[in-house]
Amino acid sequence: MPRTAGQRTAPATVVRVRHDRGESVADQVDDVLIVEEPMSIQLDGQVVTTTMRTPGHDLELAAGFCFTDGLLAGAPVIDVRYEPRHGGGESPPNGVDAATANSVIVDTAGRAPAPRPRLGNVSSSCGWCGSEQIDDLCLRLGPLAPTPPIGLDVLVEVSATARETQELFGLTGAVHAAAVFDREGRIVVAREDVGRHNAVDKVIGSMLLDGRLPLSGHGLYISGRASIEMVQKAWAAGVTTLLAESAPTALAVESARRAGMTLVGFLRANGFNVYSSPSW
Repeated sequence: MPRTAGQRTAPATVVRVRHDRGESVADQVDDVLIVEEPMSIQLDGQVVTTTMRTPGHDLELAAGFCFTDGLLAGAPVIDVRYEPRHGGGESPPNGVDAATANSVIVDTAGRAPAPRPRLGNVSSSCGWCGSEQIDDLCLRLGPLAPTPPIGLDVLVEVSATARETQELFGLTGAVHAAAVFDREGRIVVAREDVGRHNAVDKVIGSMLLDGRLPLSGHGLYISGRASIEMVQKAWAAGVTTLLAESAPTALAVESARRAGMTLVGFLRANGFNVYSSPSW
């Protein structure tokens, strides 16, 4: 079925099978599927990555990715716009360009951005190891400024509050979520996407375009696991508390400790685990 530009869900007919009292019963029912489509992200006209994403908040995604992946090198984003799909037609745009004041941006190692896979897709033959990756982050980002810890009761409440923002998950059960919250547990901005990296880039991109970075004293909620990529993105944005619904990886814990970040995993309405905390 044709979809309009920016449509985030698509209707579907499925056969739902239920097993009841030793008998399987099949019914044809209407369902809703999440949409995922490719989008190229450009920085000053040069493609730096292509990602599969759920349409919506694309400009935030592009700005957030360039920021959290260290491609801006401190340069401000002055404009973010869609690039038309090659070949024209009525199909939606499939590229977004982030423009900076410097026109030609290099990273902190003096390299111009080059096309590459999304963060985390590193070849096993590249010679890059976890400790080197953390050392690089420490050099690029520096330690987070100490802030008073967010109350334990507030963190528990965020679990329920953040879930209330997950409309697409309620419809499809097939997306990740990310949300920035303040010291009182109020949700500042929340986004959903088929990609967990995308959801985080969208919320951070939103805060970047609103001129609200760094997020010192704020927390970041994520609906999945806490990998080193999630810690890096939170660290780049100045987030001091990262909450994850699932477990962290060992490298994520080490990174959070080096950053001076509070890292919470297995977030539930009745409690959580604290893996890193400079204050407790």
